[in-house]
Amino acid sequence: MESGKECGIEVKPAKIHSSDVFYSEPGMDGFREIYEKHGCECVEMESFALFHNARVLGKKAACLLTISDSMVTGEKTSAKERQEAFGNMMEVALKAAAMRED
Repeated sequence: MESGKECGIEVKPAKIHSSDVFYSEPGMDGFREIYEKHGCECVEMESFALFHNARVLGKKAACLLTISDSMVTGEKTSAKERQEAFGNMMEVALKAAAMRED
């Protein structure tokens, strides 16, 4: 959060559902049920292994996400918007890493 402030880039903390399964099988909760039960605002699968391994090893883990598409509204981010938004995410991440070393 602090690195976002220093970069002048809005960072929104949110509860996410991280899974290594993108498409659910019959009988599994879908994103709407997960949102209703747990209040998760988004679904992602790239950091699942990070969180799982951190939990197994008793370590802390975090991730920084840029939301590109909405499964709820159907909105999709253009290639140009992704390029610019992901650049902001990288700037915040690099600043956070630099602050961690201080």
